[in-house]
Amino acid sequence: MPRPARRLLPLLCALALAAPAFAQEIPLTSSQVPLPADTPYPGTLRIDVDATDLSRRIVRVREQIPAQPGRLTLLYPQWLPGNHSPSGPIDKLAGLAFTANGQKLAWTRDPLNVYAFHIDVPQGATSVTADYQYLTPTDTAQGRVVMTPNMLNLQWNALVLYPAGHYASRIDTAASVKYPDGFTAATALETASSGAGTTVYRNVPLDILVDSPIYAGRYAKVIDLAPGAKVPVRLDVFADAPKYLEAKPEQIALHRKLVEQALKLYGAQHYDHYDFLFSLSDQMGGNGLEHQRSSEDGEDPGYFTDYDPKVGFNDLLAHEYTHSWNGKFRRPADLWTPNYNVPMQDSLLWVYEGQTQYWGNVLTGRSGMRPQQASLDALALVAATYSENRPGLGWRAVQDTTNDPTIAQRRPRAYRNYELSEDYYSAGQMIWLEADARIRTKTGGRKSLDDFAHAFFGVDDGVWKTQKTYTFDDVVRTLDGVVHDDWATFLRDRLDGRVPLTGGIEAAGWRLVFKDDPNDIAKAFAKEKDAQADFIYSLGVSVGKDGKVGDVRWDSPAFNAGISPGMTIVAVNEREYAKDTLSAAVKDAKGGNAPIRLLVKTFDQYRTIPVDYHGGLRYPHLERIPGKPDLLGPIYAAKR
Repeated sequence: MPRPARRLLPLLCALALAAPAFAQEIPLTSSQVPLPADTPYPGTLRIDVDATDLSRRIVRVREQIPAQPGRLTLLYPQWLPGNHSPSGPIDKLAGLAFTANGQKLAWTRDPLNVYAFHIDVPQGATSVTADYQYLTPTDTAQGRVVMTPNMLNLQWNALVLYPAGHYASRIDTAASVKYPDGFTAATALETASSGAGTTVYRNVPLDILVDSPIYAGRYAKVIDLAPGAKVPVRLDVFADAPKYLEAKPEQIALHRKLVEQALKLYGAQHYDHYDFLFSLSDQMGGNGLEHQRSSEDGEDPGYFTDYDPKVGFNDLLAHEYTHSWNGKFRRPADLWTPNYNVPMQDSLLWVYEGQTQYWGNVLTGRSGMRPQQASLDALALVAATYSENRPGLGWRAVQDTTNDPTIAQRRPRAYRNYELSEDYYSAGQMIWLEADARIRTKTGGRKSLDDFAHAFFGVDDGVWKTQKTYTFDDVVRTLDGVVHDDWATFLRDRLDGRVPLTGGIEAAGWRLVFKDDPNDIAKAFAKEKDAQADFIYSLGVSVGKDGKVGDVRWDSPAFNAGISPGMTIVAVNEREYAKDTLSAAVKDAKGGNAPIRLLVKTFDQYRTIPVDYHGGLRYPHLERIPGKPDLLGPIYAAKR
């Protein structure tokens, strides 16, 4: 917070002296927002959305809210499912105006809950009309771009105001959207009618509406991923241009295999149909967000056209699809809330996200979307992270990172490897790999974590409107039903930092090694548009194409020499910076005594920093341990 100007200090001091009397007039807690009750809201909330203003990227909303005379409190969603945090974009809600019986109504924002709005409904009124706009980001600095000339993404949590005092599942909604001319839309919602550019959707409870986002665009294609199946699964593709929609038959076959392998793993479906809402764009922001009957997935335009069969596809679709079972149908008990303004608790995100991260990578391998060698290469990068590039685990446990959605809300970190941030994803993946290897070893390969997934997520086939919650004890009990062990201690030792997280690699018959050349997955990552040159496991630094320093590993040679994120490397050993120049310098310094000299710029200052490192280039790989059974092969093998 900026310090006050000197001339204001006398006034501030006077106010401070008077503060006790003034503070007595301010309530310490708000009693004005009704708590949610499991009772139906009388009437149907009607939401009409106009999404045609592509040039100014403004979404206009009109709501008709059944109401009775007296106080009405409306809420804007704050705690967002899938975000696990109080990140509702209320700063983009504007132009709020309420009327009843043609009369303009005054509104006030709750002083202690900025997501709550109070209106006094006049006598004789039976409903309130709300008009407002959602001002979507016009630049990435404002947030994820969701409207472009050819594409848009509507998320109902950003568009709706809803009455306080009721569970979201007990508020009936009727929604419609007016789309730009020439746009096709896809959503898990079912269409009631369509005409004149407006689609009216069938009534659903508010919780299902919010869980049913929309993708729409000028260039679209629907790919059937479960031909002939009783329960449809579709890949709804939207692209910046028609050429990016072209998928080869063998690529489609791999995506169909993903659906097949997921159903064999879980043994049940918790949706009546499923839509991958899939954008291929470098204009609309990429994303990956889970829903029970759909997912929002964003990739670069060349997802199909630049496909490299040696590297394969990434795990995004498999991860978000898995969430239909883990996170949506079955949800941690402390993450379930009756509406979107009751705080969530994230203590089990290492199951919700961590096991999903594990299964997402496994299913990507089993389906062939990622070849087995590429799956091993991707796993090597994760193993190296938790072997050498998370020094922050020395002061902070994985369990505590489940608080990061609330603490940081994915804001950038200066020293990501030391501060940590949502490590429950990949750290969770390592924990569940070790659990899988442990079960396979103890049962001689007769059982695996697949049996846990089938028992835990494969219940109540066909049911999707009722969620089942779970606790830590439920997880332990189900594991123990697969094979008897002290699973509570096993999990707590790793979550609380008493045991290293890389034990699953050697338990699976492999070991992490470092070589002077990146593996194929790492090489593919290095070709991406915003890729950083990776010297993390040698110098301890990553560097952008312009020489700007990204990550610096805590207590690494670069860190100890004085290199920090945000600096720009101008020259290496008196030669202009380039990735190859720095690589050559690291190679040349191996086994020698002379430091690597980096000319860096910080703000408007230049200085040369000598880095005393002589270990050569180091990049992670996995190699087999002779004489130990290979468990990774069976883990990534397709189920028959």
